[in-house]
Amino acid sequence: MIERYTTEAMKEIWSYETKFNKWLSVELAVLEGWVKRGDVKKDVLERVKKKAAFNVKRIEKIEKRVKHDVIAFLTNLSENIGEDARFIHMGMTSSDILDTAFALLLKEAGEHILKKLKNLKRILRQLSKRYKKTVMMGRTHGVHAEPITLGLKFLLWYDEVGRNIGRLSDAIENISYAKISGSVGTFSTMPPDVFEYAARKLKLKPCYATSQIISRDHHAQYLFALAFIASLIEKIALEIRHLQRTEVGEVMEPFTKGQKGSSAMPHKRNPILCERLCGMSRLVRSHVIVALENIALWHERDISHSSCERIIFPDSTTLIDYSLEKLLFILKNLTVDEKRLKRNIDMTKGLIFSQSILLKLIEKGMSREDAYKIVQSDAMKVWKDEKDFLTVLLGDKKIKKLLTRNELESCFDINYYLKNIEYIYKKVLG
Repeated sequence: MIERYTTEAMKEIWSYETKFNKWLSVELAVLEGWVKRGDVKKDVLERVKKKAAFNVKRIEKIEKRVKHDVIAFLTNLSENIGEDARFIHMGMTSSDILDTAFALLLKEAGEHILKKLKNLKRILRQLSKRYKKTVMMGRTHGVHAEPITLGLKFLLWYDEVGRNIGRLSDAIENISYAKISGSVGTFSTMPPDVFEYAARKLKLKPCYATSQIISRDHHAQYLFALAFIASLIEKIALEIRHLQRTEVGEVMEPFTKGQKGSSAMPHKRNPILCERLCGMSRLVRSHVIVALENIALWHERDISHSSCERIIFPDSTTLIDYSLEKLLFILKNLTVDEKRLKRNIDMTKGLIFSQSILLKLIEKGMSREDAYKIVQSDAMKVWKDEKDFLTVLLGDKKIKKLLTRNELESCFDINYYLKNIEYIYKKVLG
């Protein structure tokens, strides 16, 4: 089912063809290292490069018999290379090729995701500027709090995606290690200079302290970075879902021509893309647990980690790539109802200015406790009787003793809440 959510780029990265090509690149880099060392003649390398070829179906057929994917791959290579195949995989163990090639795949997948994250950051920057002064209700606990701007929501996400870019960049750096040190990591059959040459050739860093495999904390960090990205995607999608609710109706995901919302109710316009992204984010985060449990293995290695890694890493990178693709589409085609934004601000008949009244009374010398009690009491009357907040305040004798009508009305200025917007933008955007 994951294929339904696979982009062409990620499908190619995790294809058998690409995997075996990475395996071959590792084998050739090591062979070239042996040549540079002087232990294998240069003409052997040239012949091997010309003849080295594999066939995915042939490898699968061999694997059914030998029950070992690397041996099946090497057998198929030998069939094509001939006598010189004895120099392939010299001094190596299966995990030398597996872990090193896996690093190449994860690096490539990560860099592909990184490009989309940078695109997301660019779009969020644009949206934050476009809606910098578009006033809307800020909500805490789902209840109207005080005014903010729609641009500030986008700015918050812009700031967070920057941290995710940093985390993923660090994870890519930390996964980009070659492991070519033999059966239990002692370099007994693999000269270190051959290993270091191959690592440089593959544009990976040499990992010196290993068992039979690279320690899986490298891989866990990579999945953590993906999980953080998944959580940001869900954060944005969940907010759009809330803002699209009928009772709110301020922001909506795109609804394309010919799209249907319900098999039974023709009026429905559901946030199905955002809901899908929320669900996928849960799946990516669940894989973090598996990655953490892969760190502890028996002695120098068992294979309890390898089977699940073949699922959690292709699936997680694929889901993140797809989710970013959809999120970019959503953000580029958002519907913003500015009339609804204004109407919702007015919904509570001025209650959102309660803190301004509180602070003004304190400024006039009233204790905070007394001021809070008075303002809250008047606010509850508005909730109960659906009266205008200013009208209720003007009828309160305790408030009239301290505040004139002009002073009260000045507390209902929405620009008061926007006075430091430019400061925030300057600090975040520079």
